[in-house]
Amino acid sequence: MTAHIVTTSATATAPATGPTAPATAAATVPAPAATVPAPAAVAGAGAGVPGAWLSLSAAFTDAVADLTDREDLTVRCAPGLGQGAPGCFVPALATIELDGTHLGHRPDTCDPTRPADRYRYPALWGVLVHEAAHATHTRWTPPSGAPAGASAAAIDAALALEESRIEAVQVRRRPADRPWLRAVASTIVLPSFFTPATTPPATGPAGAAAPATAPGAGASGGGAPGGVAAVSTPGAAMTPWNAGYAAALLLARTDAGILTTAETAPLREVVVGVLGESRLSALSALWHIAHTTPDTDGEAMLELGRRWCRIVGTEPDRPVPTPPPGTPGASGDPSPLVKAVGETLVAVHGSADTPAMAPGTPGAPTSRGEERRQEKRAREQAQRAARRVFAPSTTPTTSRRGGTAITGTRTPEPAEQAAARRLARQLRAAAHRDRVTTRATSATPPGRLSMRGALAADAQRAAGAAPTAEPFTRTVRRHVPAPPLRIGIACDVSGSMNAFAAPVASAAWIIARAAAHVPDAISAAVIFGARVRALTRPGQTPAQVPVFAANDPTEDFTTAIDALDATLDLTRPGAARLLVVVSDGKFKDPHPTLGQQRLDRLTAAGCAALWVAPDRHTTVLNGAYRVTLTDPTRTADTIGAAATHALRNA
Repeated sequence: MTAHIVTTSATATAPATGPTAPATAAATVPAPAATVPAPAAVAGAGAGVPGAWLSLSAAFTDAVADLTDREDLTVRCAPGLGQGAPGCFVPALATIELDGTHLGHRPDTCDPTRPADRYRYPALWGVLVHEAAHATHTRWTPPSGAPAGASAAAIDAALALEESRIEAVQVRRRPADRPWLRAVASTIVLPSFFTPATTPPATGPAGAAAPATAPGAGASGGGAPGGVAAVSTPGAAMTPWNAGYAAALLLARTDAGILTTAETAPLREVVVGVLGESRLSALSALWHIAHTTPDTDGEAMLELGRRWCRIVGTEPDRPVPTPPPGTPGASGDPSPLVKAVGETLVAVHGSADTPAMAPGTPGAPTSRGEERRQEKRAREQAQRAARRVFAPSTTPTTSRRGGTAITGTRTPEPAEQAAARRLARQLRAAAHRDRVTTRATSATPPGRLSMRGALAADAQRAAGAAPTAEPFTRTVRRHVPAPPLRIGIACDVSGSMNAFAAPVASAAWIIARAAAHVPDAISAAVIFGARVRALTRPGQTPAQVPVFAANDPTEDFTTAIDALDATLDLTRPGAARLLVVVSDGKFKDPHPTLGQQRLDRLTAAGCAALWVAPDRHTTVLNGAYRVTLTDPTRTADTIGAAATHALRNA
């Protein structure tokens, strides 16, 4: 990317025409986090990071590598940073800046390298996730703004589409980041629609121009010269541009998988009232295209911005016009647009999928001691489930409450045997690690003599100093051990999964056979319905393919996950771990809630989760990567590919 580019969050500034929150939403809007007094050195330009904030910045820098798969990024966090936004990414400096006023806690009490600690400040961690998505996936630069300081409307539209695009790509790559992006939406993006505008600082820490006022107010983000302009929320006026802009920031996030259709339904109704179904459908097609646009294709994004402007009736190459007098919401009065945003805010904030702000919330331990106690209880519960499920026993018989039984075995077919051999080769190739070469110097042999080093050592001796030169250089090559592989498969055997019974049994046998030929690879599979039964056991190579039926009335999903976790150590680091769930996700209470807690614990510990869905109507729990299969016979190949990917990225 070009030098000195600033990409800011979608909430860089509040709308200049934003009215107060509607009465229906104000009572339930979460209170802002307690602000931390900004030191004089950083309150304005963000020029230095004081002691405790410096340590916190180092912890954020350590944690951001997992979010981006980049080792060159630096995170700076202190009150006043962010160039007038909650956060920003400066590509030229490989730096992410976070405004510490959104932390809400003393910086010396925070440790973002601990997953549980992030629940204390979900909004700020969500801002970091959003900016990490920019750092990973925003690889294009829009042209400079207009001479008056306001960018063209087409650029504003392209940057608004970029916001949902990078979040869509981020959750496809890291599904566990979705709750944090929802936290940003509920505490920063949505409230900014009805928060009075503030004046951003004149310059940022790197000397870049600060973001300009909101497009909805008649001006657009200026950004740094030649850089990515700031993206901000629209004003409250009921104009086609503002309605379309709200759709780009919120409805597009629905199709990106961040928000849900039910949460944004009131906003969609208002947008349809302004634009009409046909124009909203055309805009929806544009953001769907944006979500599949490559990271580096800036021309395509700008063309989408120009098409967006033509659909809403705005000149692409001119700044967004100021709403005419008399337009609802233009004078600051609550408009239907803002009321709809308020209803969406209430729905998102009240959802269990959004991390809560208050310490002590279930799933958000507030101390290391409580965290250890919860982890100990979770491990004990998982071990009890594993003893019940994988204890040596005869083949279970059918229960009156549901089959959940292995009804027999069969001889593997030649195609299954070939698939097991093929998968074993793929796993061995993925586990292979090249030798690591390092160069070492020493004052004595062995090694290759460097005459320059030898002369330097002689000169040091002649001067009466102890020689520090090391003239001998040698190359050391060592093998890097391949990480062990752990694969757990949980198959739903309720009646709606009957079509997947045979191919999943085949897939479990193929993976178990393949794992037997890969050093340190272990797999296990269970079926879960009214009971949980072992399909294949860890450390055993089944000679026969198990046969079972899928006709149970209930699904004990929680016990299935616990049994696989304890048996395969899915929450312990040191191995490439993969959990595969084959289910339509239609669980009876309390398994949706308890199952989500189990899945959150696994993904937080670094275990990859793959959800094999039989159709597009499947309910997939948060944190799992969804794969929809219309052909059940492809189940084995899909699971094998995911296992190979997990091993390569361990």
